[in-house]
Amino acid sequence: MSTKIILQEEEIRECLDKLAAQILEANPSTSNLVLIGILTRGAAIAERIRDLIAKEHNITVQLGVLDTRPYRDDLKTEVTQDLTDIPFSTTGKNVILVDDVISTGRTIRAALDAIIEYGRPKSIRTAVLIDRGHRDYPISADYVGANIPTSITEEIRLRLTEIDGGKDRAEIMTT
Repeated sequence: MSTKIILQEEEIRECLDKLAAQILEANPSTSNLVLIGILTRGAAIAERIRDLIAKEHNITVQLGVLDTRPYRDDLKTEVTQDLTDIPFSTTGKNVILVDDVISTGRTIRAALDAIIEYGRPKSIRTAVLIDRGHRDYPISADYVGANIPTSITEEIRLRLTEIDGGKDRAEIMTT
């Protein structure tokens, strides 16, 4: 197995800036805007985006965390604890689902099922740091930090300081 770094710390920061700008451009009225990050790295990215929006635009955006494991149709392990923490209703909100990497679309599909349990959103959009292609479902990301096409035998792993230690980086691994 070989590993190659495809995004360094500064490039990840630029992708986060790009995502925050795209989200604000598409949502000029932020009064009903909420971010919901998909565990684990999507939640960390959503928190960073929220912090960027607060710091650079002086706008407060509510933040929730979503555990999609109970809604996955492709995971055979039993989930003993749902780690979702959405401390608000999604009814009437413009929800931005945030994840680290989108590939098949299965995680986003599961997230859509889960979000409906928290209310009836006005809209649901998706933001991902990296889009690598290979969809199994007709799901696309509305806001993308970087498009990095891969082969089906490659995997992209995002490493974040707050979760993995060390410097932020994205790696591509080939089997």
